[in-house]
Amino acid sequence: MSEFRQSEQPREVMIVAGEASGDLHGAHLVRSMLARDPHLRFCGMGGRELQAADVELLADAAKLAVVGAVEVLSHLGDILRARRALIERMRDHRPALLILIDYPDFNLLLARKAKQFGIPVFYYISPQIWAWRSGRVRTIKRLVDRMAVILPFEPDFYARHGMEVDFVGHPLLDSVKPGLSPSEFRSRHGIGADRTLVGLLPGSRRKEIAALLPVFLEAAGRLARDMPRLTFLLPQAPTVSRALLDQHGLAAWQERLDIRVITEDRYAMMAACDAAMAASGTAVLELGILGVPTVAAYRMSPHTYWLGRLLIRGLRFFSLINLIAGRDIIPELLQDAANPDQIAQETRSMLIDQARRQAILAGLDEVRQQLGGPGASDRAAAVALSLLAERGAHG
Repeated sequence: MSEFRQSEQPREVMIVAGEASGDLHGAHLVRSMLARDPHLRFCGMGGRELQAADVELLADAAKLAVVGAVEVLSHLGDILRARRALIERMRDHRPALLILIDYPDFNLLLARKAKQFGIPVFYYISPQIWAWRSGRVRTIKRLVDRMAVILPFEPDFYARHGMEVDFVGHPLLDSVKPGLSPSEFRSRHGIGADRTLVGLLPGSRRKEIAALLPVFLEAAGRLARDMPRLTFLLPQAPTVSRALLDQHGLAAWQERLDIRVITEDRYAMMAACDAAMAASGTAVLELGILGVPTVAAYRMSPHTYWLGRLLIRGLRFFSLINLIAGRDIIPELLQDAANPDQIAQETRSMLIDQARRQAILAGLDEVRQQLGGPGASDRAAAVALSLLAERGAHG
């Protein structure tokens, strides 16, 4: 029996996600809420995952998933249309609850409108205001009724600003599950048990691939000079064309190295790796959850880098693994340091220096323990539904 009283009449909940990860985590949250109260109905903004969870999409998040000032300006019409559609729905139908997922510049404006309409606001997955623009915590405190965070250091950050939040754990612990064992993955892809596997994960955005894939391939070439029997695994996301990978070096290097392009079994591929080099971001955390020693690397335009240094102050690390641990667990290489020699050197060390390797594996296990265990979506659903019940009882 549900711990929440089910609604006699359907109540509408609006959920807004602006990026692929938010779309995925939002879909898990919707399913967890419906499992507890099947009388709810959902509308909002997202992508394929939220649509598959039976959310009525008022706006397509794929049209808004842009980075950089030029890209934002070129998509301004889409952004304004999406904002208008969501605000009109809030004004005309007054959802019982607004759920916002990350995406702060867009979502905080919606939170402000929700306040005007008397709609309670649940923010799931905090924007990274602990990294930059921390002044926005005052806006969040004023506009948000409940917030669920997914990183273990975030409750302390908000507490320092006089705001209590709910730590629900990281939703990746529910989704990062290999469908195959490492030996099954090797067998499926015709890779011998004697091969050492190194992952190459340059990111899924065009700019990331352009910046990092050539560097990773050069690093792979250096590794292969003095380490025999290496196989390199390169995942190809559905949004990335093979032509793009070939353009940035894959075609040339495949003639010299054993590189396998993997289009399925993404988490099984990651789990099978003995080590990896990856663009700093979600993939590094996924690899950490799977216990894979990883070199986190990132390169951006000099202008963006120096602007970032002005905006982001006081952070010792840029990878989530090290941020969560509060110390060096995996090597981080940024800008000029993210070069083929250093990446190859760090990767080689993680493969052959057993003392260092064991220290990294122990650190990754420590981080995994801090992430809260499986069930983040269920815990977030409990927070959302308690807010819904509380507001229903008072209004």
